[in-house]
Amino acid sequence: MRFLLSLLVLVPELAVFGTTAALPSSYAVHESRIVDPRNWEKTSKVSSSLPIIVRIGLTPSNLHKAEDSLMDMSHPDSVNYGKYWTAQQVTDTFAPSDATVSQVLNWLRGNGINETRVIQTENMGWLAFVASASELESLVHTEYFYYSHNQNSKTVIATDKYHIPEAIQQHIDYIHPGIRVAAGRGKIQRFGNPGQTAQWHPNGDLAHCDQVITPDCIKALYQIPAAPSVVNAKNALGIFEEGYYDVKEDLNLFYQNFSLSIPQNTQPNVSFVDQALPAASNPYAAGEFSLDVELAYPIVYPQKITLFPTDDTYYVENSSYDSGFFNTFLDALDGSYCTYCAYGECGDDPDLDPIYPDSNSGGYNGTLMCGAYEPTNVISISYGLQEDDLPVAYQKRQCNEWLKLGLQGITVLVASGDAGVGGPAGDDSTNGCLGSQGKIFSPAFPNTCPWITSVGATKVYPGHTAFETESAANDPSTGFASGGGFSNIYPVPQYQAAAVARYFETTNLPYASYSGEANLNTTSGAYNSSGRGYPDVAANGDNIAVWANGKFALEGGTSGSTPIFASIVNRLVEARMAIGKGRLGFIAPALYATPGVLNDVTNGTNPGCGTEGFYTARGWDPVSGLGTPNFPKMLAYFLALD
Repeated sequence: MRFLLSLLVLVPELAVFGTTAALPSSYAVHESRIVDPRNWEKTSKVSSSLPIIVRIGLTPSNLHKAEDSLMDMSHPDSVNYGKYWTAQQVTDTFAPSDATVSQVLNWLRGNGINETRVIQTENMGWLAFVASASELESLVHTEYFYYSHNQNSKTVIATDKYHIPEAIQQHIDYIHPGIRVAAGRGKIQRFGNPGQTAQWHPNGDLAHCDQVITPDCIKALYQIPAAPSVVNAKNALGIFEEGYYDVKEDLNLFYQNFSLSIPQNTQPNVSFVDQALPAASNPYAAGEFSLDVELAYPIVYPQKITLFPTDDTYYVENSSYDSGFFNTFLDALDGSYCTYCAYGECGDDPDLDPIYPDSNSGGYNGTLMCGAYEPTNVISISYGLQEDDLPVAYQKRQCNEWLKLGLQGITVLVASGDAGVGGPAGDDSTNGCLGSQGKIFSPAFPNTCPWITSVGATKVYPGHTAFETESAANDPSTGFASGGGFSNIYPVPQYQAAAVARYFETTNLPYASYSGEANLNTTSGAYNSSGRGYPDVAANGDNIAVWANGKFALEGGTSGSTPIFASIVNRLVEARMAIGKGRLGFIAPALYATPGVLNDVTNGTNPGCGTEGFYTARGWDPVSGLGTPNFPKMLAYFLALD
């Protein structure tokens, strides 16, 4: 509040200019909107005399160095493999340079905005000042309008595009207000299908893994041996959860029926983020909560599990809240992220993220938790949205944080989604796909961020066994299919480029493609052939046996695949620690370098958007990634690395 007041006292001194001048040849478009904002309508032009708080996000330093360093420490052939940075090294690397600040201030000064009007934030990430609307329009050569949301009373100021001098584009990430309006589709998705109540036959064996996936089926599929009896107390598996549910009784029923070696009342540790207290009864959510733990414990026990239930009851249960995701969780793991600035986003977004203290009923009255917990070596996440649900700047800033965790040696695995090449249907799209005709594939976030490892889903088809290679998960009766595709934001990363190129060379896809920043309202293509492909890997995600809400049920989704793969990675970290080696960090480059340690999946598709979706193929594909775990091969490979 003090910051806003210090700016607003300058309002009486503002000049009011006429219409924007002709665009100088030295200027270029800095940001433009590719598609019209969903559920928002452009209304009237902003009054020329309206005072506007302007924020200029400065480009962080050394992003290229951070990416190169992550690759250097993540590729198995590098002499720096496994040499991770400290948290302080990461923070220092991203600070904007003095040259960046100087160049932007010179530009402002040359346009009549002197330094006495400009405030630089304490974290040095952005500059702020108050300008009249006409002054701002002259500065960035555009026009500003009001945008009104057609489902609530929210109104924001934005533009379709704006310009800055080409000479300083490298120093500016984002200007606010700019092209961004709030996200349009709403709450975060938990990737998983509601459990179907089923009869439990305790005499089931491996011959029935095509009907019911038990812990024994999972161990047979991936050749997972019993865990060592002595484990490292510092190697708990981390699992992100939205909210918290007490599932103690379900866990005991699960242990009793499936994992007698796990003692009754074995419970995960819980690190509450922003007071994620037990929520009101929600059978589906409680079942999904059970799924994570019931899949992980039979693989990792006696290793510990740490849950990170995030956000208070109001934000977890308020379905009308247009939501961002993961920022408050990341704040709790990295205190610097609370104020980290990139792409014009500084700290959490008040339009998208929870705001604490929260005065709503069930709200958390404390301050935002910043740096409250140490991240675990491996983190499993079964939630997400689609790329087009959130502003690009919001996603890129968060993607940088996943990169920063990788630099510190943290492995992050994320479920690839359950709608094949599309997303869930919503108010804006009846089939969850993009474009004016709903025929363009819709990639999922944060899967498309190149610095996480995305996990797709497989299944044992009827008539097959746990000793055969699985097929891509695809259940037409429920609409569930392994999520996969190509990003519209991030280009294909170097570690994946050869695998993606090979897929296009060897697979005859019947759909046209587009590349780069195509106009999704006019392109005839269905997917972005130049984008980062996902998933990276896969694991079983259908007909999974769980105990939920006191009953035996079968569940499916990549929300099951992800804790399975994450648990295996945690076992690999444990084995490395036992011989004096370190954690695995960003694991994808090592897997792409030696894909033979995975079981290649070559049967199935991931339909969506009225199509068959993508096809599986030899090697990497955007359905099952590189394949499913082969524990003995993965163990030998990663134990041999430094």
